[in-house]
Amino acid sequence: MGVTTLMTGLPNESEDDEVGNPIGAGTVGAVGTELVPGVLAIDAGNSKTDVALVTADGTVLGTARGGGFRPYASGTEGAVDGLAALVAAAAAEAGLDVSGGQGPLVTHVSACLANADLPVEERELQQAIAARGWSRTTVVANDTFALLRAGTDAPRGVAVVCGAGINCVGLLPDGRTARFPALGQITGDWGGGGGIALEVMWCSTRAEDGRGEPTALAAAVAEHFGLPSASAVAEAVHLGGVAEGRLHELVPVLFRCAEAGDPTAVQLVERQAEEIVALATVALRRLDLIGVPADVVLGGGVLAARQPLLMEAVFSRLTQAAPLARPQVVTTRPVVGAALLGLDHLASAHLGGGPAAQSAVRASFAASFASFGAAGEE
Repeated sequence: MGVTTLMTGLPNESEDDEVGNPIGAGTVGAVGTELVPGVLAIDAGNSKTDVALVTADGTVLGTARGGGFRPYASGTEGAVDGLAALVAAAAAEAGLDVSGGQGPLVTHVSACLANADLPVEERELQQAIAARGWSRTTVVANDTFALLRAGTDAPRGVAVVCGAGINCVGLLPDGRTARFPALGQITGDWGGGGGIALEVMWCSTRAEDGRGEPTALAAAVAEHFGLPSASAVAEAVHLGGVAEGRLHELVPVLFRCAEAGDPTAVQLVERQAEEIVALATVALRRLDLIGVPADVVLGGGVLAARQPLLMEAVFSRLTQAAPLARPQVVTTRPVVGAALLGLDHLASAHLGGGPAAQSAVRASFAASFASFGAAGEE
């Protein structure tokens, strides 16, 4: 279905396993009659993981939430062990025990995972999850696909996520996808919160030592951390006095300086808008959507904040590049998208999951997650 795959060289690997297509055939897992004809939806980001048990008619039976999904730190099996605890919790909420060996829990697992950026990673994770026996079929895809499907009425369109990092995907109903490696600067990526924060520090410290143009960012950075200068902030990060992760706090600092008219800050915001639109435009072009009406879903913490200067710059540039594109900021929890992709899979196999089920799952999630508030962070 137009999906490029790479071999990992792992033992017991099937060349027939389709990877990278969130509505594809996936990997065959357990046999037997499932306890719940439906979907196990997993959205696992860098900072949090949501799991939901959804019937084929769109009813949400159980949910669970846990920490981030980081197979690069815990290994594939360790990361999937973390998912297993959440699957058990969601099943328990539905009154089901997954430890008794009664057969697969559901018909299909739709897992949208952070750090599943390359086909080799998707294949390894897909096979590891399928081996747990939770479902008859399993599909693993990058978590940006969950954002895309959460913001569209069908598996068609493009999504750009901008949180700590930045990524973009596109999808068509026939399974064709548009992807980027999204490995950071080494693969040409810039515009996520991490990259922006480092750029703010770069401009600020150079302004202080005379190598760069003066900018209000320097004083704003120092004030934010309660230190005498941006250079002092850099030293504190280097020596461990300020956690490096706190540099992400500089994104709203940048926006405040840009709103006040600082030229350097404004240039950085405009550059970020250009990166976001470049990703979306390339994905639209790859899928032959550049000249037709198509949804462009925007999400992640940075975009979900709807900073006026950034959003105006994104919308104006996108209108010029793709006049028929329909951009929208989506704060629906991405696990909704994972569930909808799973229902798309069921519908293609005539196992339920059609339009009525998809409307029902949106309504069920809206009620289930009302207490959590809006989301959209990576």
